Amino acid sequence: MTLPLNPAMAATEAPPVMEARRWLQGAVFPADRPLINVSQAAPVDPPPLALRQALAEAALTNDAAHLYGPVLGLPELRAEIAAQWTAAYGGAVSEAQVAITQGCNQAFTAVMSTLAGAGDEVILPTPWYFNHKMWLDMQGVRAVPLPAGAGLIPEAGAAARLITPRTRAIVLVSPNNPGGAEYPAETLAAFRDLARAHDLALIVDETYRDFDSRSGRPHDLFADPDWDDTLIQLYSFSKAYRLTGHRVGAIVAAPARLAEVEKFLDTVAICPGQLGQIGALWGMRNLTQWVAGERDEILARRAAMTGGFAALPDWRLLGCGAYFAYVEHPFAMTSAELARRLVHEASILMLPGTMFQPDSHPEGTRQLRIAFANIDASGITEMFRRLAGLRL
Repeated sequence: MTLPLNPAMAATEAPPVMEARRWLQGAVFPADRPLINVSQAAPVDPPPLALRQALAEAALTNDAAHLYGPVLGLPELRAEIAAQWTAAYGGAVSEAQVAITQGCNQAFTAVMSTLAGAGDEVILPTPWYFNHKMWLDMQGVRAVPLPAGAGLIPEAGAAARLITPRTRAIVLVSPNNPGGAEYPAETLAAFRDLARAHDLALIVDETYRDFDSRSGRPHDLFADPDWDDTLIQLYSFSKAYRLTGHRVGAIVAAPARLAEVEKFLDTVAICPGQLGQIGALWGMRNLTQWVAGERDEILARRAAMTGGFAALPDWRLLGCGAYFAYVEHPFAMTSAELARRLVHEASILMLPGTMFQPDSHPEGTRQLRIAFANIDASGITEMFRRLAGLRL
């Protein structure tokens, strides 16, 4: 007997990072050409020692850390986010407008569960973050692709032409995954105005906000006194504090929205993990300078990527920022075929643009995403040496 499958789930593409890892099966990497893995945007080192010590102390001495906690997260962490966001963005954010989730992906799924159901539509700029697309597919929600403009910056005017009676939200990621683009403040404001005019939610995923190359606040959305009638912001602690394994994310939205989110979170996880939240709170209170150093390192790697592609004139750098470079390759094959061949012929694992574009966008067959935050300066130099020597 074959047990039934949810058709929407069965039709959803396999997780791209897991698919890429399967390309490594049977591959042999010579001692003088070890694997360079630029497929996933995740820190490869553990949190700093002081944060790990704080986690260990909480595990040993804080009995409550091992029990269920509030569904929307620890009040102390919610209050800290509210205070820091108020200072950073020049607007008013309260604890009641903050919820904690098990990572930013769960933040997206929780929010989207309150906004859209089967048959509804959500506008996603392309190239898009594949996990956003996967969740919409699993729920029977149509992801409406919005081709990014120059510099991989989407345009609100183009999005306006895609709105239908079934549209429920517009999703933006800035700094962008996979494109690396940092959206200008005026771009975000234009999308806010568009969403508000059509009674839509504007979801802004700022997972990589800590690595934005610009000084000052990246936008003025929170300065709007009525921001929470339209804006929903998502955030992750995974990158800034290397807490990937602890799964801590956040939603900043209207209290009424979070009351609906609470239903989802209580059903899926009951509450976010206590130790991860304790680590995130300790990091926010104690690691400002350390995070600034992490940002400087990422910006240095970004500069190395920009310089490296400047020396490869046959390649085209489409976007570069935060953890990512998004490029167009020069070879007479699809990016999916090229990505597989790079594993065996250059010991490089990266993701093809077809994982970030719908089938209706053939440009994905020419594109690749490189998660350069995973490799240091010497690794970047070696990657470019191998790319320059390709004969395909």
